[in-house]
Amino acid sequence: MALCLVFGASGAIGRFLVPRLLSAGHDVVAISRTPRTSAHPRLRWMTGELPDCVPELPTGASILSVGPLDRFTEWLAAGHTIGSARIVAVGSLSAVTKQDSADPAERALAARLADAERRLFDAARSSGASATLLRPTLIYGAGMDRSLTPIVRFAHRWRVFPLVPGASGLRQPVHAHDIAAACASALAANALPQAVYDLGGGERLAFAAMLERVHASLPFATLALPLPMPLLRAAAGLASRLPAFGAASAGAISRVREDLVAAADAAMRDLGWTPRAFAPRAEDWIPPPLS
Repeated sequence: MALCLVFGASGAIGRFLVPRLLSAGHDVVAISRTPRTSAHPRLRWMTGELPDCVPELPTGASILSVGPLDRFTEWLAAGHTIGSARIVAVGSLSAVTKQDSADPAERALAARLADAERRLFDAARSSGASATLLRPTLIYGAGMDRSLTPIVRFAHRWRVFPLVPGASGLRQPVHAHDIAAACASALAANALPQAVYDLGGGERLAFAAMLERVHASLPFATLALPLPMPLLRAAAGLASRLPAFGAASAGAISRVREDLVAAADAAMRDLGWTPRAFAPRAEDWIPPPLS
């Protein structure tokens, strides 16, 4: 089997991807900012930080990036020798959905992601590599996301869970384990020189229903606190300061009645990908152990 370099190995997706690669028989070099060790004979951790503090890496390996896409592609664009490597990188559907956001910070994020996507494919073309980009919707499942997990943590601390009954916009949460599966499938698939797949979970549901299912998954009692839409809009400017909403912004709150979904048909067809419906469990809000 191939040697795989994994950037972002200690993150939400990486914690599911590394064991999957090892189970498939690959040798894995995992890059992390924090020194780590493993007893697994085919896993080696290396300490490094993108884009400028990456150690000398083995050549001839497949490369998987499941951390910040912009930092990874800055490293690629710096001219590091990757040869005809197979590259699988995870970005975000925010590159598309936040282009026209009312929030300047979200527009800047979309532009940064779009630039990163261009750097990915430019670097692949110049080196003769093939690159597959995966763009997931809202990620959950490893207790490390900045969308749903902060709400769970707020509820655990204060025993109050915010609900938004009027939030009718559709969401398509995708489990980090399923994204890892898509990465592994893309690695094994017959590679096109450039390919982009949008990834959404196996179910589309209203934002309000999504929060209700998160609430139902908690292993502790909380008081459900419905937030009327007028009150939520009035508080939009303060959203980033509220622990219950994590990294939420005024733009994010303004979209709770807008659909943010992905057409995952191509990934299902080409990669044999079958994402799960949104049925979160208590363990989905706890980071899984590292390999």
